[in-house]
Amino acid sequence: MDFASKKCVPCEGGMAPHTKEKVLEYLSAVPGWQADSEFKKLSREFTLKDFKAALKFINQIGEIAEAEGHHPNIELFSWNHVRIVLYTHAISGLSDNDFILAAKINQLWGNQVSAKA
Repeated sequence: MDFASKKCVPCEGGMAPHTKEKVLEYLSAVPGWQADSEFKKLSREFTLKDFKAALKFINQIGEIAEAEGHHPNIELFSWNHVRIVLYTHAISGLSDNDFILAAKINQLWGNQVSAKA
């Protein structure tokens, strides 16, 4: 499934989060992301060359999140490591929006890696 070409849709709750089976199916579309033990959150860590690059990456993720109207938890640690956690707050679990944002962050990461080469 090509999540990167999709757009997040507002979620106000009232829907069930994805099942473990659906999460496992969708994970193949977002390489590098992992589900937590309850299959309610996705996470991925990125290592950048320095603190400045990590901040830039975070700001770029923020731009994507704002455009999609779906906001991740972002943590900067050890000066150049970024951890992203995705889940749909309104349903306390995973929805298509989380996989869409993960795919778009993967595209951004691919552009970061290509720029270094």
